[in-house]
Amino acid sequence: MSVERLVLTSLKKAVFALSKSVAVFERLSIIDMEKDELDIIKAGVIQHFEFCYELCWKFIKRWLEMNINPEAADGVTRRELFRQGVENKLLDNVDEWMIFHSARNRVSHIYDEDVAEEVFAIVRKFLPYAKSLLSRLESKND
Repeated sequence: MSVERLVLTSLKKAVFALSKSVAVFERLSIIDMEKDELDIIKAGVIQHFEFCYELCWKFIKRWLEMNINPEAADGVTRRELFRQGVENKLLDNVDEWMIFHSARNRVSHIYDEDVAEEVFAIVRKFLPYAKSLLSRLESKND
């Protein structure tokens, strides 16, 4: 089977932006900043998460379509998409990715400070998974 190459530039930029925004938050959260200022930074981190998550699942779908079967991911649920990602060694754990999917859906439909705090905690857990996916996609591109 011939593996087609994906252009990963947008995903690399999204993972880098999320990583950088989390690092900025962590650096600034240890100094004496106003809560409002930290909340603004958290909101930015969450926005980077939303964008990065969207690109992650779209790249999983695209990889499956290009390298397994053009219809492999047509009309499948997100859980099935992630299951296929695990099956093809792009991901390790369907349940973790479903948690990220749920978090993405929660913040995209309503803004609530409590929800934002819960999602922010999940975002920090998501980052290594996004980096791992990117690394695996890169290695499958070689």
